[in-house]
Amino acid sequence: MRLHDLSPAPGSRKRRKIVGRGVGSGHGKTSTRGHKGQRARSGGKKGLGLFEGGQQPIYRRLPKRGFTNIHRERFTPVNVGKLAGFKDITEFNPEVFHRLGLAGKNDKVKILGTGEISRAVSVTAHVFSESALKKITAAGGKASAAAPASGAK
Repeated sequence: MRLHDLSPAPGSRKRRKIVGRGVGSGHGKTSTRGHKGQRARSGGKKGLGLFEGGQQPIYRRLPKRGFTNIHRERFTPVNVGKLAGFKDITEFNPEVFHRLGLAGKNDKVKILGTGEISRAVSVTAHVFSESALKKITAAGGKASAAAPASGAK
């Protein structure tokens, strides 16, 4: 068998339907869309899941609850145990967190107390939890608050 002997399985390659090329083609005039109605028009398709055949759509049937505060400050959490894993670094700040892949470039960082740290490190972050502060200072380290991230209130 050679490359030129290969051919698709019978029936697997179906010819594309060509519409709107005159009545002689069998798909002329209305181009298989029928007469009038929403689906006969251009742009007549409804988005997926938005239209339920005249029934009230589910997004309108379900109750809306709660409140989303658009001014909420979001912090990227970094655990004390993660800091202990980087043996060669003693100075941590938002730029270092970004370089290590622990936080985004403009993220506000919150240091949390999960994990253990046994060496003195200097940590600069936007917020510290109480347990994180205790663990860093108990290990002989220093914790200081960073300036607000760019664009922060």
